[in-house]
Amino acid sequence: MANFVFNITKGRVAELCNRVDTADPTNAVLVVVLLAATNLETQTTLQDKVSFADLVSGTTRESTNSGYARKVLTGAAIGPFAPDQVNDLFQITIPNQTWTAVQNDGTGAIGALVVGYQRDSTSPGDANILPLTHHTFAVTPDGADITAQIGTSGIYQAS
Repeated sequence: MANFVFNITKGRVAELCNRVDTADPTNAVLVVVLLAATNLETQTTLQDKVSFADLVSGTTRESTNSGYARKVLTGAAIGPFAPDQVNDLFQITIPNQTWTAVQNDGTGAIGALVVGYQRDSTSPGDANILPLTHHTFAVTPDGADITAQIGTSGIYQAS
């Protein structure tokens, strides 16, 4: 589950993930990025970021290691989402994410995974991606596959 939700999307994570799941709008997607461990800003600083462009406008940087690329998830890759009436909560989960043969070059160690929402995947640019959730994800690439185990608690839970 998320270490924190970005202020810009607090109270909206479930809604925005559901929009991707139901293709409303048609080209809505979730974007998964890995952030470099070096110079990763504090939660106090990061939670105020309002876009992916803003996310990397300070000292925080996206990974540039060989074998790493952003993951783009469509509605077919996530959900469906429904309230858990037994436990009185709403949980958002996505599949585990795997990056193949990631090398320890570029930015080196990885410190976090961030999930974002892009309303229109045909409209490029990091300014168009809202950061949703931040997850501590410490791993040092060594040429092997890197898998983010999302787990049963998912990326977000509202109760």
